[in-house]
Amino acid sequence: MVQRCSAFLSTGRVSNLPGGRRKSLTTPSPPNYIFIYFAHAFTRIHPHMNKIFITGIGTSIGKTVVATILARALGADYWKPVQAGYEDGTDSEWVRSKLAGTPSVIHPEVYKLKLPASPHIAAREEGVTISVKKICEHIPIINRTLIIEGAGGLMVPLNEKEFVSDLILALEAKVILVSRNYLGSINHSLLTARVCKELKIPVIGWIFNDHYLNYEAEIVQWSNFPRIASIPYTENTNGIFINSQAAAISSQLKDFL
Repeated sequence: MVQRCSAFLSTGRVSNLPGGRRKSLTTPSPPNYIFIYFAHAFTRIHPHMNKIFITGIGTSIGKTVVATILARALGADYWKPVQAGYEDGTDSEWVRSKLAGTPSVIHPEVYKLKLPASPHIAAREEGVTISVKKICEHIPIINRTLIIEGAGGLMVPLNEKEFVSDLILALEAKVILVSRNYLGSINHSLLTARVCKELKIPVIGWIFNDHYLNYEAEIVQWSNFPRIASIPYTENTNGIFINSQAAAISSQLKDFL
């Protein structure tokens, strides 16, 4: 059974205090007004934060581009808690470069792993075990929408027992599914949709991208999840493209969020 992040708030949760210090929220004494303030922030702001988790039907299907467009359209913050592979830069760095000059904050990763592999393997190579509980303990505290990007798809293992789907449930986030039009994507999309239904993961809808044929209507019909938007193929995902797509889908998002 997946334990929700909200449960961690009242059981041994730690707080980020000024200067990088950390303090357990279960520490009973001595009285500390700074500590009391932060404890109140966790219990009041965190549960009501709008959390949108971006996952997809596989790897390299456009999650980071979609997450960036959504952050721009919603004026939201961005957070990718698990990064596996950074020789060519991290996803957070890429998003930051595209959202420069906007109010969006790019929050640091909880796990930043060198090997570009499944997170559980990349972590094992560095003698680290990824913990869903630890990720919950480091969720940014904000009073606006947080776009959370996952690693790969729903069934990507984070450790020997927990998967990305477990992280979504623990974070109590709603999901936007990203599908790229390619040969085989119908199968991958419908398998992803079935896992969401079986695990009772709340799905907002689909965002499609790329230009290989057009499976969108069939995937929407067979999955029974709505289409939010389609992102056209481009060779240059620069800031101009991100801004134009954000403007194009901002009105559509209001019907779903």
